[in-house]
Amino acid sequence: MLKGLYIMNERSFDLVYPADVRNEIEEIVDIYAPPLTSQSLREDLSILQEAECLFTGWGAPELTRDLLEKAPNLKVIFYAAGSIKKIATDAFWKSDVKITTAAEANAIPVQEFTLSQVLFCLKNGWQYVKDIRINKAYPEKPYSFSGAYNSTAGIISLSKIGRGVCELLKPFEINLLAYDPFVSEQEAELLGVSLCSLDDLFSKSDVVSLHAPLLEETRELIKREHFKLMKPNAAFINTARGAIVKEAEMIEVLQERKDITAVLDVTFPEPPPLNSVLYTMPNVVLTPHLAGSQGEECGRMGNYMLEELKKYVKGEKLQWQVNYQAFIKQA
Repeated sequence: MLKGLYIMNERSFDLVYPADVRNEIEEIVDIYAPPLTSQSLREDLSILQEAECLFTGWGAPELTRDLLEKAPNLKVIFYAAGSIKKIATDAFWKSDVKITTAAEANAIPVQEFTLSQVLFCLKNGWQYVKDIRINKAYPEKPYSFSGAYNSTAGIISLSKIGRGVCELLKPFEINLLAYDPFVSEQEAELLGVSLCSLDDLFSKSDVVSLHAPLLEETRELIKREHFKLMKPNAAFINTARGAIVKEAEMIEVLQERKDITAVLDVTFPEPPPLNSVLYTMPNVVLTPHLAGSQGEECGRMGNYMLEELKKYVKGEKLQWQVNYQAFIKQA
């Protein structure tokens, strides 16, 4: 029987690894100590001596040389969260330890959130919410907005999430544009999207949704000129990272053009400082970084790791294993 440990944030543990998932894990793995946090682990790294596998998630320990040396039997890490940028060190990549993640599971609620906002924004929903609150009256019909049918959505980055959003949007007869310099025309065609420049995407889309990873190449990628190009009553949705947008320039354009709506699930910094105008701008919708896995949704990530464990003990290929080539492209 494999020997293993749970190591992650105490606050998130029961959500990510609910009782039914833990019961199945513990039929396969001898969890030989109570759940640990990164802090409690640092107090006694010798507890890693017997560990052949680790079940982690948010708050996982950094995989340093010291930690790995204290875990001579460690073979695999099941990471029930998304990016491993903050924990995977050079020492880890020089080791033979495998790591598999629940990034695919965490992408699902982001895709669902984006779908809801794309469809609502195409109805000009947030503008109506604002106007009704101010005017205490409904506008007269017929209403004037794009709606989903035959409208255009622009997807920035055909990442895991971006591709999933494209799939979810297919039934709604929406034209899909995408900006991603790493995707070929053939790949785009298979996804049912048309590739274009960033300028064209902003100028032709009724709603723009950002899904790029935060890399040095994408930092402040979205600037003043992009927002200026947006169509009347268009919307911008950001569920990626706030630092990908040049925020001050975005604010300038949104203050000039009250017809544009920005739905920001992420900002930089996050949350915005108390004196930020984002809190009071009528055409800005702020949500508290809730698009990713929250509440009961977190259990999907633990379940993905349970399924990976079953593959591992059978000697099968891990479905969500991350190699170094994939790691360097991650957010």
